[in-house]
Amino acid sequence: MNPAFYLSVAQEILAEHAPPNLRGVTILLPNYHAAQPLAQALIAQAARPALLLPEMLTLSDWAGRIALPIDSDTQRIALLYQTLRDNGWFADAELWSLSRELLALIDELTEHHVALPLTHEEFSARLVEAYAARSGVSLQFEARVVHELWYAMAGDSKTDSVRVRQQRLVQIAEQISQPLYVLQTSAPSAPEAAFLQRCAERVVVTVFDLRVMVREQADQALIVSALQRGSDATDLRADALTLQRQPVARLSGALSLYGAHGLEQEARAAEVQIRRWLLEGKQSIAVVVQDRLAARRVRALLERAQVQVQDESGWTFATLSVSTVLMAWLEALQNDFYYQDVLDLLKSPFLFADAASPQPTPPQAGEGADESLREPQINVRKQVAYLFEQMVRKQGVVSTLDAYLATSTDAELSRALARLRQAAAVLPKGRVTLSFWLVALRNSLEILGVLNAWADDAAGQQLLQLLGQWREELQDDKTRCSFAEWKRWLSQQLDLNTFRDMSVESPVRFTHLAATRWRRFDAVLLLGCDAKHLPAPSNSLWFNDAVRAALGLPLSRVKQDEVRDDLLALLALNDEVLVTWQAHQNGESNMLSSHFEMLRALHVLAYGDDLAAKELAELIASAVVRNADFALPDATTMPRPVLPCNLLPQRISPSGYNSLVACPYQFYARHALRLNDLDEVREDIDKRDYGTWVHAALQRFHEQYPLLLNEDAATLAPALQHISEQVFAEALAHDYLAVAWLTRWVQMIPAYLDWQLAREQHGWRYSAAEVPFETTVLDDLVLRGRIDRVDSDADGAECVLDYKTQSANVLKAKLREPGEDVQLACYAAVRDAAVTAFVSLEGKVTDVAPPSMAGVAEGGEVTTLGRLNLERLREVYTQMRAGTALPAHGAESACSYCEMRGLCRQGSWENGHE
Repeated sequence: MNPAFYLSVAQEILAEHAPPNLRGVTILLPNYHAAQPLAQALIAQAARPALLLPEMLTLSDWAGRIALPIDSDTQRIALLYQTLRDNGWFADAELWSLSRELLALIDELTEHHVALPLTHEEFSARLVEAYAARSGVSLQFEARVVHELWYAMAGDSKTDSVRVRQQRLVQIAEQISQPLYVLQTSAPSAPEAAFLQRCAERVVVTVFDLRVMVREQADQALIVSALQRGSDATDLRADALTLQRQPVARLSGALSLYGAHGLEQEARAAEVQIRRWLLEGKQSIAVVVQDRLAARRVRALLERAQVQVQDESGWTFATLSVSTVLMAWLEALQNDFYYQDVLDLLKSPFLFADAASPQPTPPQAGEGADESLREPQINVRKQVAYLFEQMVRKQGVVSTLDAYLATSTDAELSRALARLRQAAAVLPKGRVTLSFWLVALRNSLEILGVLNAWADDAAGQQLLQLLGQWREELQDDKTRCSFAEWKRWLSQQLDLNTFRDMSVESPVRFTHLAATRWRRFDAVLLLGCDAKHLPAPSNSLWFNDAVRAALGLPLSRVKQDEVRDDLLALLALNDEVLVTWQAHQNGESNMLSSHFEMLRALHVLAYGDDLAAKELAELIASAVVRNADFALPDATTMPRPVLPCNLLPQRISPSGYNSLVACPYQFYARHALRLNDLDEVREDIDKRDYGTWVHAALQRFHEQYPLLLNEDAATLAPALQHISEQVFAEALAHDYLAVAWLTRWVQMIPAYLDWQLAREQHGWRYSAAEVPFETTVLDDLVLRGRIDRVDSDADGAECVLDYKTQSANVLKAKLREPGEDVQLACYAAVRDAAVTAFVSLEGKVTDVAPPSMAGVAEGGEVTTLGRLNLERLREVYTQMRAGTALPAHGAESACSYCEMRGLCRQGSWENGHE
């Protein structure tokens, strides 16, 4: 580290003030991090056993010592919002964001045009003078609005934050009586410059400008030349020739640049370098964040490597889980409790925190059992979330609490939904003040048990304090807002307020560039230094530099100059710096910040070194955090897991049996590990709904007309159509697409009736529909399911039918190889049926029966096929219990639509075999 700058400051102070008592000196710091190194420099230079240090503080804290009443910005923004909304200005804008931006401009106008008034009367006089001076200028619409609002708001308020700060600075300047030393890294703002000038009229004021001090150091020549040049590349070679005569300015070993191929590689490079520094024993590592998205990923990687991070910048409340439950609640309210919003809400650990944990009875192992419900203690919210998700997936209800309550059959779920409805009832329905909304919000969150959870969480406690603070600040505000307006306001507030976890102490600190002023670290990592993030562009959408120029305010270039000065100071004070950026994003080149691009170009021309972090690039591929006890599976070999007996399902359906036949690994993942996808919530009508409705219509029709030969043929088609319309009625009420599906089925009715009459003429009679079955295959294995339809003949023989909304050709393909599709065989076995068939309800209605059994069992009987299938099931289960592996077959027919394809890594091991 470079202590020369602090030593220089200490020498000058001690030259004017003899130790050991320096209490008669005041030092203004850019931040309190500079206090310790400055104190160490003073002690070292004084060379005394004891030293009374000077008073060291920031200007904000100094001004804060003077107690004056102050208006909250929260209330001022609400007033601006109401003004903009009532006047219809900027109709297409997001008015809350615009109001905040307006307030910042208004405060800047006060700072720059009405400097340091001692009294309200003096302020008013200067305000009128400044207003008159600008009123004569021809202003564009945006500037005119800002100017008028500035004058109106300044005239109504005596205690806004800017005016109070200026009055405090005046009082300090009038009372100062001892020498003042100031540490700076960039030019002071106009009010601060006026304050220092007024102080200089009473005492000696000495400014230590780090920019000047850096320029005087020969070893900083390259940095100064590059950063002051900006993006101007003229005469670059002349500067390089000058630098060649100053080898001490060479940055090799002190500064390195790493251009990553995307976000993940940049984050990994940062994580690897930080861990290297920690292994080297560095105790103070700064990660200066320019890209917050990259910072999130770096933090996750560090925590995976068990490296904690001390975050000085903090995280906005909008990104924290304590706010997620709040916004999920508001989203659910706004969207009439759309099921995805309700699920997001129920998944928050802060919901129902006051509820007791019940002792549920664990379900038996088998198909559909949920492993999460087997815990001896289960949180009410988790159970409710599971039950709710199962309900909406099975029943298809997708919105409104009333619909959920009408559908729910579980008492615990119904109580939770009723609690949501009770919490929703306390929120107003019309326009009310922001304060009223906040009171109602607190009441609703109390009903939901959220406040209990927040009280036990550090971020939750701060959020509770913020909500209470906003409520008090807005008590006198009369701005009435709708729910949507208030929700946007609250979302913005959460996005603008920051939580800092003060409990973490770590040598790794995330911070921002302005917080590094006059600070030294063992190592510095500048993260996300591309041209989009450094220097950061102005984020103003409405009040650009043209508006600022018209108002007589500093342009955005001033802020960019501050960034440059802060960067200059950081590089000058620290001896080991890594700069990272994403050189490629989404397959396209991404430019490095112009500051570092110029610095790199100068270094290449002067010393032939592009400062690339070559060693780091070589380390990234091998520097992966792994658990020593965990070995990654070999992706190049076919998976062949052995199923533990305690995971072997005790119940199996024909579809599960089909999965076992098609691919044992698929059965292992789907039905043993239960990794199969949950049924989708069908918001739009699809073919599955169509099949369900047709099944129901046919069941109702045949129960009413069991023998069509006894009926008037002319009445059958209208009767089936009428029943079908009744079945489709609920869908027709809320989805117009159901009309198309109904029309499709109505067109099939004549063909279906002809097919049914032909069956009856051949002696078959409708017997039952939706027939459940359950048969014991082994002592610990039950085959169960439901048969669409069973017919019988005069001799008592049965025919099992399964309706399909697929073409006859598709169904014939299913049955081409006996035993490959086990559904009909299972039905035949459990019913001892003589005949089985699929019934195609697509195109021409026809039945598709299994082919001859000549190649499988002598005689070709359906009952033989059923018996053989049950024997195979017993044999396979016995083998699985004995430890037989369950390989992934890799057959295209099974893999095409298998959701476990990624889990078995089919592509990897198939390519490996090739």
